[in-house]
Amino acid sequence: MNKKILITGGAGFIGSHVIRLFVNKYKDYKIYNLDALTYAGNLENLKDIEDSPNYTFIKGDITDENFIHSIFEEYEFENVIHLAAESHVDRSIKDPLAFVKTNVLGTMNLLNAFKLCWKDNFEGKRFYHISTDEVYGTLGETGLFTEKTSYDPNSPYSASKASSDHFVRAYGETYNLPYVISNCSNNYGPNQFPEKLIPLFINNIINNKPLPVYGDGNYTRDWLYVIDHAVAIDLIFHQGINTETYNIGGFNEWKNIDLVRLLCQQMDVKLGKEKGSSERLITFVKDRPGHDLRYAIDASKVNKKLGWKPSVTFEEGLSKTIDWYLENNDWLNSVTSGEYQSYYLKQYS
Repeated sequence: MNKKILITGGAGFIGSHVIRLFVNKYKDYKIYNLDALTYAGNLENLKDIEDSPNYTFIKGDITDENFIHSIFEEYEFENVIHLAAESHVDRSIKDPLAFVKTNVLGTMNLLNAFKLCWKDNFEGKRFYHISTDEVYGTLGETGLFTEKTSYDPNSPYSASKASSDHFVRAYGETYNLPYVISNCSNNYGPNQFPEKLIPLFINNIINNKPLPVYGDGNYTRDWLYVIDHAVAIDLIFHQGINTETYNIGGFNEWKNIDLVRLLCQQMDVKLGKEKGSSERLITFVKDRPGHDLRYAIDASKVNKKLGWKPSVTFEEGLSKTIDWYLENNDWLNSVTSGEYQSYYLKQYS
């Protein structure tokens, strides 16, 4: 096929796993990784494929309209897989405009560049936008998010992602731009920046620091192993139907406090610590504003239409994740120095 694919945010957590999968699996594709290398973007995530002949890294910011147009003119990307985003709810509460700039205006820049590059000649082209289940708002104790669930975002982060989803659909409707969208549940796995719950708590247990749990810990999330998410993205990109939305979830709901206790149990075993010692680090902290009670994805569409399902149980995936962080302590130490320490003190002190 000799496809030229631009993958945005490819040095980040999910993006690096998508880049690795595509570079290794599709040797005749040309994979371009566009990343601004902000705090969560790290080229160390891709050391194993950085010299691959079908891989090119481009440093740049999707919020820079002129730059985005210039690289589309130079490379004529035939497809876009758009992952670049500000994604941490806590940060969005402190600086919502940064999320509007990246998630909304950045997406608009990509849509406009894609549209102008190919004008009406969209044959064989695709704009794949990766989003989140948080655009749907919150659930009670029952029910699941489906592709038909109405949007009801409750944080600046989820509102910015909902807006970008709407713009992608509007460009499809108005300009016949070929697109697909997927909305995923909480990801976990190797290379995740330790502002998110699982790597944060792994790092804190290693360093014998408190484990800050919001509120009463009864908030529920559906957890998805990042490598399974990358496989789903591959399937949707190649086999998904234009203008369709696909929800990707792990069929795997956990209350935060139960997840943390499981994590503590596995860490005690792997570190050879006394049983219960990690759990004694749990510290309940003031809840964050607008905290959604429960997210749960109905992933039956991507399962039935594309044959995708998670490859590991949560217990297996969590064990693999812990092992990775314990085996890559240098990586963990490098990303938790400097700016990370200031952020941590502001957020949890």
